[in-house]
Amino acid sequence: MMAPPRPTELHQHRVRLTREPAAAAEARRQVRAVIGAWRVRVDPDIAVLLTSDLVTSAIMHGNGQAITLAIRCGYGHLRVDCFATSPSPPADEPAATAPSHGLALVATLATEWGSFGTPAGRVAYFTLALDGDLPASLPAGHTFEKQQDR
Repeated sequence: MMAPPRPTELHQHRVRLTREPAAAAEARRQVRAVIGAWRVRVDPDIAVLLTSDLVTSAIMHGNGQAITLAIRCGYGHLRVDCFATSPSPPADEPAATAPSHGLALVATLATEWGSFGTPAGRVAYFTLALDGDLPASLPAGHTFEKQQDR
């Protein structure tokens, strides 16, 4: 069986969140809703977990009042970016190589991830490759169960 063709249409969704603990829950809701609405073939549990990791890092280490979450899908990937104002890295450390704060889950589970500086702060992102073996739409409230080794 051939894998379904990669979507050529680029979907985009941006939401501005107040930099407070409740932002992580709202970001998770936004990502889960977008995955369902766009019928994105990724594990939604992993996508919301990684989103929570990015937003929590922005809450803990940013210094502005808001965070912007950008969700894009197309060309075989789901990408989530988290924009936050933050202190500049030291002058001798380029923004592109400044360390990320505790993004171990993102580093482990994402297809690709990283961070970079902007004039206003920092952006951390991850991508997940679309999985042709997953159904295009899942029943409401569906979660993936981990299989136990026997």
